[in-house]
Amino acid sequence: MYVLNASVPERKPVTVPGLQSMKAQGQRIVMLTAYDASFAWQLEAAGVDVALVGDSLGMVVQGHRSTLPVTLEHMVYHTAAVARGLSATLLVADLPFMADRDTAHLLEASARLVGEAGAAMVKVEGAATHILDGIAALAARAIPVCAHLGLTPQSVHKFGGFRIQGREQSAAEHILAEALAVQAAGADLLVLEGVPTALGQRVTAAVGIPVIGIGAGPHCDGQVLVIHDLLGITPGKRPKFSKDFLAGRDSVAAAIAAYAADVRSGAFPAPEHGFN
Repeated sequence: MYVLNASVPERKPVTVPGLQSMKAQGQRIVMLTAYDASFAWQLEAAGVDVALVGDSLGMVVQGHRSTLPVTLEHMVYHTAAVARGLSATLLVADLPFMADRDTAHLLEASARLVGEAGAAMVKVEGAATHILDGIAALAARAIPVCAHLGLTPQSVHKFGGFRIQGREQSAAEHILAEALAVQAAGADLLVLEGVPTALGQRVTAAVGIPVIGIGAGPHCDGQVLVIHDLLGITPGKRPKFSKDFLAGRDSVAAAIAAYAADVRSGAFPAPEHGFN
């Protein structure tokens, strides 16, 4: 039977309070998606801080046009697989489309992702009233929450496509207000996607929780990419905010290590990866 290489150097486990300390100390947080045990082990070996089992698997693994067809069963399956490849890296799992339709369903889905699949934190998109209620309910039960604002992929039809959010002043102020609202509700972490660089900087400065950017500029507390984009294997046009770290390197391990180093040094994202 094939067994994952167990020779990954031991390191101190990444925790939710630890992420808060990293923000306070100005240490950039490295997050990357993973969908199976082998890639999870690569993240672990490279010292990635946070692994995200994103519902992006619907597009890069299952071949759908959006994340909407992903089910809770899919998320539980892939989260459990990733958990088997990790030891120190913090594991975050996406709540799939409509898992947040009411607080009862949100709690049930989160319980499965944490209790059954092994996630340490769940991620939920948006800041509507029912989402804020759900974040508060999770926080009351000591389940860590990662909020997701800006370009939220589960709202793709509402947005009319995968479009940058917050370009207009009123929209930017709305996203900033949402960030403060999810923090007040009890979120421990915030993914901010597809917004102008200046807005990413404003949100990061305004909230006390760590902000992880993806197409939100270099001023966030950390960065996340879809691993398929990082490796240059996503079919079609690569998102502007991503970079092919495998180009010029001879292994997946080297590409992930280069990404982690560039995030920590501030070399990534560069100006060309952001939006005005």
